[in-house]
Amino acid sequence: MLMIATAFGAAAQKFALVDMEYILKNVPSYEMANEQLNQISQRWQKEVEAKSKEAETLYKNYQADMVFLTDEQKKKKEEEIVAKEKEATELRYKYFGPEGELYKKRQSLMKPIQDDIYNAVKKVSEERGYQAIFDRASSANIIYASPRIDVSNEVLAKLGYSK
Repeated sequence: MLMIATAFGAAAQKFALVDMEYILKNVPSYEMANEQLNQISQRWQKEVEAKSKEAETLYKNYQADMVFLTDEQKKKKEEEIVAKEKEATELRYKYFGPEGELYKKRQSLMKPIQDDIYNAVKKVSEERGYQAIFDRASSANIIYASPRIDVSNEVLAKLGYSK
């Protein structure tokens, strides 16, 4: 009896797959947001590298002049170098740290797109009666799936990007 009940329960469930990589490639606002993030990231990276280069230049100058400096001057130069290195590290953390500017910018640009996709997936799920929709792009456990259960194009249609 238990096996029959389990078989009927499993048969009654409907599920589908989406390919988030495919969906995102076909959403122009995602590509624009990605490009914007890349440009910002490159600009900030150059800024951080410039600060690091300044610290490196200070250190090389210090090494070259070290024999001519008094102990007091050496200490002052060392503090200046350490301060510049700290400045570069803080700038890197400010831009690229876990809660840095790049993270915040990515959240502000990507969250609306992700929310739209989630809502489209949810609508398809409700309309077609699916209990679960899995992302084939992020699941390494899916070895094979029939193309018939892939609803990626329906999700794109709900977003207004027909394929």
